[in-house]
Amino acid sequence: MLFTNNLNEKNTSRYLNPSDIYIQQGYRIEVFASGLDSPIGMTYNDDKEMFVAESGLVAGNPRVLKLINDHFEVIADGFNVPISGISYNQGAIYVSHRGFITKIFKDGTRQNIIMGLPSNGDHYNSPVTFSSDGKLYFGQGTVTNSGVVGNDNAWVTTSPLLCDYPGDYVILYGQNFETDNILTEGISDDTALTGAFSPYGISNLPYETRKMYIKASGSLLRANLDGSNIEQVAWGFRDPSFLKFNNNGQLYATNNGFSAVGSRPIENATDDFYYVMNGLWYGWPDYSGGDAVTLPRFQPSNGPQPELLLKNQPNVPPKPFVSFPHNSNIRGFDFNYNKDFGPYGDVYIAEYGSTASTRVGEPISYAGAGHRISRIDMKARTVSTFAINKSGFPSSISKEGGFERPSYLTFGPDSIMYILDMGMNVTDNPDTFVPNTGVIWRILRDNM
Repeated sequence: MLFTNNLNEKNTSRYLNPSDIYIQQGYRIEVFASGLDSPIGMTYNDDKEMFVAESGLVAGNPRVLKLINDHFEVIADGFNVPISGISYNQGAIYVSHRGFITKIFKDGTRQNIIMGLPSNGDHYNSPVTFSSDGKLYFGQGTVTNSGVVGNDNAWVTTSPLLCDYPGDYVILYGQNFETDNILTEGISDDTALTGAFSPYGISNLPYETRKMYIKASGSLLRANLDGSNIEQVAWGFRDPSFLKFNNNGQLYATNNGFSAVGSRPIENATDDFYYVMNGLWYGWPDYSGGDAVTLPRFQPSNGPQPELLLKNQPNVPPKPFVSFPHNSNIRGFDFNYNKDFGPYGDVYIAEYGSTASTRVGEPISYAGAGHRISRIDMKARTVSTFAINKSGFPSSISKEGGFERPSYLTFGPDSIMYILDMGMNVTDNPDTFVPNTGVIWRILRDNM
């Protein structure tokens, strides 16, 4: 099936050519649908009908679409920007959008079942997944990059009291970070001293304590299907953008690591795929991939060596199941349980690519990571590239007709792999997309 979405009266052209994509031998890739606005999630109901979520990062109107007679129709909109994904369970669609999880019932009615999530900072709440014992699970991202509110946080002027909250009782060493005070522009030489886990301009004293929050920054949470009885599963993640159970009931999650920005920049942090164990701390804001940020490789070229913020570390952080290079920005993944498609139980994962903000004249780093589909060999615990543009760069850079921003991947009821590509960014802005450039790709075996 190849069709163009008819939801928009004006369709922005994006050159598409599957032959510009390298894919492992024995497979082929096709365009399934085009003309979408920054698609971010996909799910199927019991009747194998397809639903797609558009994030809202184009027009500010996130919406859920249903595939009907080879075209998409809007079935729900008016969510917070952005939608991060959708999931289906027992007759209802669960929509994750900034700060909320909303349940859409068969009759079209909807209910906000979880509200008040700390998602107004840099990262937000992830799509929902479901356990065999009837619980829903999701990730909650951190407010800041590395635990300190700084001048990299564009939301400071509108939300000056926003900060991160830990998932355990912690003691802080008490470092403070000095910046020009962006809340008092026009006053010369005015500076702000900001401590960890504190609002902008609020300094820390040595050995201050912070209490535990269930809905903590960088946590994995679970609840009943109606949103009641929220519990913390684990914390210490920076950006747990996607999580899912395998057939054995084991939970896996992605985590995108630090950037070299803000008051506490950290260089060369990996993006990590974790096997999740209940009740543990996974290292944020003091570890990357199981290693302390005090190691020399984490020192940015234009900044000091990072120091630890937490005096009492809850536990030794677990090592990742596998790690990806910095700027991979790993997103949606799925397990393959079709032996005719590929190795049974292996994971296929979408790499979105760099989200680093740039100034005029500074290029976004595209080389060596992201903008591809990778395969995780779950027995060998290795990562290999499964599909990538032949140039190695996103299509907007190389002028090819291949991948731009892969954001989600799933195996459909037909055992075919479907990939959501959010589309083309506005120049030098990874958070804004060109309308109607979102694509759904699909990958099949040559004999399918």
